[in-house]
Amino acid sequence: MSRTRSLRALVVFAAGILLALPVWADDVEDSIKEGLELYKAGEYQEAVESLNYAVQLIQQQKGRSLEKLLPEPLSGWEVEETTSQAAGAAMFGGGVSAQRSYRKGDAYVTVLIAADSPLIQTMVAMFANPMIVSSDGGRLQRIQRQKAIVKYDEDDRSGSINIVVDRRFLVNVEGSDVSQDELVAYARAIDYKALKGMP
Repeated sequence: MSRTRSLRALVVFAAGILLALPVWADDVEDSIKEGLELYKAGEYQEAVESLNYAVQLIQQQKGRSLEKLLPEPLSGWEVEETTSQAAGAAMFGGGVSAQRSYRKGDAYVTVLIAADSPLIQTMVAMFANPMIVSSDGGRLQRIQRQKAIVKYDEDDRSGSINIVVDRRFLVNVEGSDVSQDELVAYARAIDYKALKGMP
């Protein structure tokens, strides 16, 4: 019985997302229709596989949407690589993510935007406790009106910035051989209003 309820929930979830997709999402629509047909026929395992495939396609599209919000290179910098993953980077607990790397000589910066990651709630708890942040070598500051945890090592010229947006997205900026101002500049270059507006 619980398996049937879970499958029904997956059907409702997939069908609900389908309504928000553009008309070109033929593969998603076909997979959901196939899943519904299999579900009605009592072929539950096949239905789950078909609906899970549709969910993966939707997550891939979400990853591509996140890619569009990654900042362009700062003056003098070049883009090295842009990727998105439906499974997300392991260190960020899964979900959907998009990442872009930048280089200027020996300087290197990576900007990652993750959605649906379990790690986000952990980060929210850290933001609520400045003592935890400071004990780990970080400090709180505002970047584009967003609360950010900034860590920077003057000796190594390396650091990271973590920002939780709307309790749904995690922005991570990491760099080596860079100034703190350059790290902050990349964090500021993200369109947070557009990020909050993502479904």
